[in-house]
Amino acid sequence: MNVARTERAQLCDLFHQVGPHAPTLCEGWDAHDLATHLWVRENDPIATVGLVGPWSRVTERRMARIRERWSFDDLVDRVASGPAPWSLFRLKPIEKVANTVEYWVHHEDVRRGGDSPAGPRISDPGFEEVIWKQLKGLGKAMFAKLGSDGLVLENLQGDRIRIRPGDRTVTVVGPPTEILLYGFGRTDAAWVDVIGEPDTLAALPPAFGEPS
Repeated sequence: MNVARTERAQLCDLFHQVGPHAPTLCEGWDAHDLATHLWVRENDPIATVGLVGPWSRVTERRMARIRERWSFDDLVDRVASGPAPWSLFRLKPIEKVANTVEYWVHHEDVRRGGDSPAGPRISDPGFEEVIWKQLKGLGKAMFAKLGSDGLVLENLQGDRIRIRPGDRTVTVVGPPTEILLYGFGRTDAAWVDVIGEPDTLAALPPAFGEPS
């Protein structure tokens, strides 16, 4: 199963259901903003230079033009159809690495946005294992902003990933997909248990990751 493509299709169906003004977990972005981000990321090389860092105004201007050019439903249909033929995201290895997490997280951004967010989906065990492996590789970078004490990730089977040693350890426990959401800064929406000494937990930032 191609999870990236499945998540793309399901997210685009959800976009059509909720409409352009639906809230998301990406601070300051509604569904229209998020759909625009997804199209720009895959199809506008000039705009991608500003997805992070000092060139963000370039991306903002390009995104504004896209919003003016197409209706929301037309834009969503273009996202659903996939990247342009020349886009690197058309290559299966890049699609798998770059889009599996991207589309899963942003699908949850829409599902769990607003005043009545949806709860976790029942996830395929094989997909949870894929995410667990990604956490092993990306965890140190993803959780770099989570305090300065020791940090351990623990899945529901009791397997652990030690992100950082320390005398006062914080342990984030949950399904790998929920730990992933927590690592991307969706701390209020992620269904995880965060275990540690009270003063250590109090020092944690409410959202330490940046939306991707």
